[in-house]
Amino acid sequence: MVDVRRVKLPGVGILHTFVTDDGGKVGVITHRSGSSDLISFADADDKDHARKVSLRLDEDEAHTLAELLGGTRITESLSGLDQIPGLSIDWFHVDYDDHIAGQPLGDMTARGLAGVTVVAVVRGEVANPAPDSQFKVFPGDTLVLAGAPEKVAKAFHFYRAGEFAKSEAVAPPGR
Repeated sequence: MVDVRRVKLPGVGILHTFVTDDGGKVGVITHRSGSSDLISFADADDKDHARKVSLRLDEDEAHTLAELLGGTRITESLSGLDQIPGLSIDWFHVDYDDHIAGQPLGDMTARGLAGVTVVAVVRGEVANPAPDSQFKVFPGDTLVLAGAPEKVAKAFHFYRAGEFAKSEAVAPPGR
């Protein structure tokens, strides 16, 4: 098992680092904005080979790199669930201008949209599983939704605009 060190970078995000078997160091800075920096660097004691390489990745590129490197265990588990016909699992990142920002989740069934569930709300480094309808959502939160693809798309539209889409053909991001 690889020993990963984690350091909070105030105002920036989180730095995760580990040392490879051949003595190299690898790190990922996960910015609060959603972008990530992939870095590799030499030990400060190794002045002959002191080099640093940094690559800025946006959120989509970081997810792609993670998948190429084997993904996380949770991603692999969710990917298996996503293969079930009629089930969509998707993430909604809450921005300041989204209708849901600053509001409680509410009950989608009471609003006329049964068949979609907020599985969790991720806030910073903490997952809040199975939040109730009174759970208040803030900008920067990520909602994890599960349901029929068209219902997840309707929920996304509602969270953005505060109303259900007129068209049935709205697709969630990345689909």
